[in-house]
Amino acid sequence: MSEHLRIERRPGVVHVTFERPERHNAFTRAMYAGLRDLCDELATDPSVKVLVLQGAGGRAFAAGNEISDFLEQDAVAYEDWIRELLGKLYALPQVTVAAIDGVCVGGGLAVATHCDLRVATPHSRFGYPIAKTLGNALAAPIVYRCAAVFGESVTREMLLAARLIGAERAYSVGALTAVVESLEDEVAALVDSVLALSSVTLAATKTQLAEYSARTEAAPAGDEDLLREVYTGEDFKEGVRAFLAKEKPAFR
Repeated sequence: MSEHLRIERRPGVVHVTFERPERHNAFTRAMYAGLRDLCDELATDPSVKVLVLQGAGGRAFAAGNEISDFLEQDAVAYEDWIRELLGKLYALPQVTVAAIDGVCVGGGLAVATHCDLRVATPHSRFGYPIAKTLGNALAAPIVYRCAAVFGESVTREMLLAARLIGAERAYSVGALTAVVESLEDEVAALVDSVLALSSVTLAATKTQLAEYSARTEAAPAGDEDLLREVYTGEDFKEGVRAFLAKEKPAFR
């Protein structure tokens, strides 16, 4: 497991904390790999009923991905690998909970939208501001999952206007189950309620929802070609340069 993933276990529950607060918990390849290994383990572990994901530091759930990782490999292949992990997370038999305290954008939002339930503090914000930061694009299934959680109109605003959405608005469209000051208390109450539920009902329902999502959120033909065009283009090159230099990108 990655050094930036703290994994705590108690009967029926696994709690994962993303621990890169100095980088707003931005995901590294090693963190994704650790999550992938955990998902593979939990997929066949009936003793665990709930998985909770949370960011450390009180300022972010996760603020996207570590951009330098994209420079060390084929960007489209890396996106595909991340998307496979998200599929594993979404397909888990456990009830998955994203406990969000602060910024939840980019890769962080992708992880949160692939969880079953989301709770957040009032100052939390959500979005995909990639049109003004990196000039990249999302794989179609990630866009579809966001639209399934936040609705098409809000998803369009997130991506086409590069705006972040506040917690109260996210709650109003059904993307959050609760907006609370005490995240710890809300998560504890939610976990306790799930532990008392029928595992048979939960498993059957998750299977049904996974099958529905597979039909409605599959990537269209040509999506990989579209992503490759974006990731090999001048805007993404400029976005990465500006991000690493801590400058505002000058997109064409």
